[in-house]
Amino acid sequence: IRMKVLMFGWEFPPHISGGLGTACFGLSQSLAKKNTHILSVAPRIKDYLTHDGVEVISASNIPVPIKAIEKYFPVIASSENITGKRKEHSGKLTSITITSDLLPYFYGDSIFTEASLEQWNYQLNDSTDNEHIKMKDKTQTRYLFSGGYGSHLLEEVKRYAMVAGQIAKKNSFQVIHAHDWLTYPAGIEAKRISGKPLIIHVHATEYDRAGENINQRIFEIERMGMEKADRIIAVSQLTKNIIVSRYNIVPTKVEVVHNGVVPKRNNNGIALPLGGKRVVTFLGRVTHQKGPGYFVDAAHKVLQKFPDVHFVMAGSGDLLPKMIERVAALKLSSHFHFTGFLNTSKVDKIWAISTVYVMPSVSEPFGIAPLEAIMAGVPVIISNQSGVAEVVQHAIKVNFWDTQALASAICDLLTYKSLTNTLKRKSEVEIKKINWSLAAKKINTIYHELTTQP
Repeated sequence: IRMKVLMFGWEFPPHISGGLGTACFGLSQSLAKKNTHILSVAPRIKDYLTHDGVEVISASNIPVPIKAIEKYFPVIASSENITGKRKEHSGKLTSITITSDLLPYFYGDSIFTEASLEQWNYQLNDSTDNEHIKMKDKTQTRYLFSGGYGSHLLEEVKRYAMVAGQIAKKNSFQVIHAHDWLTYPAGIEAKRISGKPLIIHVHATEYDRAGENINQRIFEIERMGMEKADRIIAVSQLTKNIIVSRYNIVPTKVEVVHNGVVPKRNNNGIALPLGGKRVVTFLGRVTHQKGPGYFVDAAHKVLQKFPDVHFVMAGSGDLLPKMIERVAALKLSSHFHFTGFLNTSKVDKIWAISTVYVMPSVSEPFGIAPLEAIMAGVPVIISNQSGVAEVVQHAIKVNFWDTQALASAICDLLTYKSLTNTLKRKSEVEIKKINWSLAAKKINTIYHELTTQP
């Protein structure tokens, strides 16, 4: 009997804001190839998307009963009638989308301007000022999810959970799989409606995103998801350690399944105003978690030895204005290029002009970008505080706070071609064993363990 999984995610390529969407899609594809039927639910970005044979159909017209609107989690929601369309792909992968404009990793305390929002490349032109879509049936409503950030975020998450309840009631499946904290309430509601086992997949925790200065509300949602889940998947041992120590979860409930990477075709380089110089690249959200300040400080040290090197900071986030100010204060502006948010095709082209990739993350649950850089033939430097360091041996590893060590590592790669070639050659062999097929095999085992337990 083929396994059927109801999966809640928050992104779907090509509309992604980080590694979460890439991970969900890569895993879903590999699970589908292993004869597992995935009913994937994701917030809507556009009405219609296709991506590598995976079709995403909008479910923004799924109604929620007015009487089901509750003030607190978990949301109680049910409906006898669901409208909307869905389509199966190769008989194994079905995708449904729910309208929303929320972005992961940003919440009430984030400084986020309209200008910086535009850099995320999310198209929200079809949203309106109305919270509800007017319906003939006055007992039901449909949400447009045009809220956004700040005080509206938890309300959006609650509404997502409400719609999840409708989907769970009208579909058959054996297990529920929820990715990241924004979908945990949806997973909990689907479990309440269906009685099926719940897996939550921890791609990051609030401690990764905010350090010790956590948002207590988000922490409580994460803890609630972990406590309600029948099994927890952590993307690294580093993440499992945080789950056990910070959220007081018993270790036997948590399974480590490292992420994989999707092989890509070779891409041609692009013409950026870099003058053909050697390029050191930072690619990721420009937030506390990713350590962009350490990248800038290391760049300052590198330029004292290699004044012709150029640095690219690719990405957007709440610390981007501060990074621009920091670069200007250090008089490095002529050596820095800030790209803002890049979609997948532009990221591929950035790899083509990069000499070195640096990921100085303060706390990185996994980190897919280094794997993508390796596939593109770019040597990588990663922090010891990253999950990907557990599976990649042929990379230079430093502590995120040690900017002198980081600068020295960059200089070594710029100086010694033999070192660069060795890292590239050995890491390219190593990465062939880091794939979504292996991750899917482990997760399939978890699915069957949960559904065959007495």
